[in-house]
Amino acid sequence: MKGFILAIDQGTTSSRAMVLTTELEVVATASHEIPQIYPRPGFVEHDPETIWSSCVMSIKDAIEKSPFEAKDCLAIGITNQRETTIVWDAKDGKPVHNAIVWQCRRTAPLCEEIKRQGLEPLFQEKTGLVLDPYFSGTKLKWLLDNIQGLKSKAGEGKVKFGTVDSFLIYRLTGGKVHATDSSNASRTLLLNIETLEWDEELLEVLEVPRSMLPEVKPSASVFGWTKGLGFLPDGIPIAGVAGDQQSALFGQACYEDAEAKCTYGTGAFLLMNTGTKRIHSRHGLLTTIAWTVDGVTKYALEGSVFIAGAAVQWLRDGLGLIKKASEVEALARTVEDNGGVVFVPALAGMGAPYWSAEARGAFFGLSRATNAGHIARAVLEGMAFSVAVVTEAMEKDAGFSLSQLKVDGGASANDLLLQFQSDLLGVPVVRPKILETTARGAAALAGLGASIISMDELRKLFKEDKRFEPKWNDDQRHKALERFKKAVMATIGFTSSNKGQSL
Repeated sequence: MKGFILAIDQGTTSSRAMVLTTELEVVATASHEIPQIYPRPGFVEHDPETIWSSCVMSIKDAIEKSPFEAKDCLAIGITNQRETTIVWDAKDGKPVHNAIVWQCRRTAPLCEEIKRQGLEPLFQEKTGLVLDPYFSGTKLKWLLDNIQGLKSKAGEGKVKFGTVDSFLIYRLTGGKVHATDSSNASRTLLLNIETLEWDEELLEVLEVPRSMLPEVKPSASVFGWTKGLGFLPDGIPIAGVAGDQQSALFGQACYEDAEAKCTYGTGAFLLMNTGTKRIHSRHGLLTTIAWTVDGVTKYALEGSVFIAGAAVQWLRDGLGLIKKASEVEALARTVEDNGGVVFVPALAGMGAPYWSAEARGAFFGLSRATNAGHIARAVLEGMAFSVAVVTEAMEKDAGFSLSQLKVDGGASANDLLLQFQSDLLGVPVVRPKILETTARGAAALAGLGASIISMDELRKLFKEDKRFEPKWNDDQRHKALERFKKAVMATIGFTSSNKGQSL
């Protein structure tokens, strides 16, 4: 079939557009960075207009680089940073405030207040999530409570709420469609993940008017059609939408129960497909919707590590140890091991399985012999340790062990990191030929939603690049993990009144 699928991957630090053939081969890609806004410590924001303009520029650049023209676009897939919260005017589509980014910790006091009211079990039962500033619901309540007149406008239906996917759909359709998919909706603290409907009891707790929420649609379906854009013709179906981590799970071809992937991006996100069965975590993980395709909703267990690639950016921008993120592996290889240094990457609190919003990063084991190579190696190992702890919790919840872990994201190009990850897990770590599996997943969903491609065809398209086999024995793994866990608990004890959840 002549034509292409356009994937929009709107992330935390950049917006990317990718042009793919109907066989999901990448023919062109382009990206533009997103500036981070830090109004005060713990607050993280984005300008929604910059999010939109960066997507527009990326789309234009990607199509210009490709052998296609804009009129050849058959379908659009969207994947996005998930819990980031935007509220915009229903009439003109203009944001009423900066987007509150998923990393933002401003609602930590609100989460603690709701916990004191004994309501966390209610949220966990209905949403599969924990009460943490990470998720959209408390961010939305903060906006309603802190922007003058917004609550009354919301009650009158004059403003709309959405995660980034909803905002992009609204803009792409000329303001005609206000919708989201089940995977993104499941990250808001507002959706009942059993019924796939906005939950009235939860809306009441957070004082969110139902009228400002988007329609929840299947991940592979036609959400709407482009209109009035100029850079794309009218009538292109937006046919696939999923949150970035669920999209990566789909892009990694983890279609069956027990298949898992880890994406190393700004954070590290481990997801395991649990099929149509929702597993209640007993070890600090999240239960989330993976996707809804062909009328079937798949669930996943998820462990979110807030800081992964962002720690490498910190080495570059904060400490000046490297000039480019890609240099970190070479620096880490200047030493044979970490020199006794352990890094806890809690630069923005700790996610699964500890969930300590107040925790902050720490180095342990520093000495006069410590050099920049040890620091770089400890930072890479801190990412892998965090993933290993989440994997351990996931195996306990699921009742079985992983046979392998598929990986993607920018840091998965780092062979040193992936070998260490395999050593810690004791299973092969598999890197695909196409690392941009998040965008690939969005394109695959769009192909399904627009009836361009079938599930059987998708299964045949996944290709492996490299497999890393474990070299450590069980005793080495156990000792290394226990040392890291000890460092984590010391960090939580030092920085937080919340003791955190230990495995």
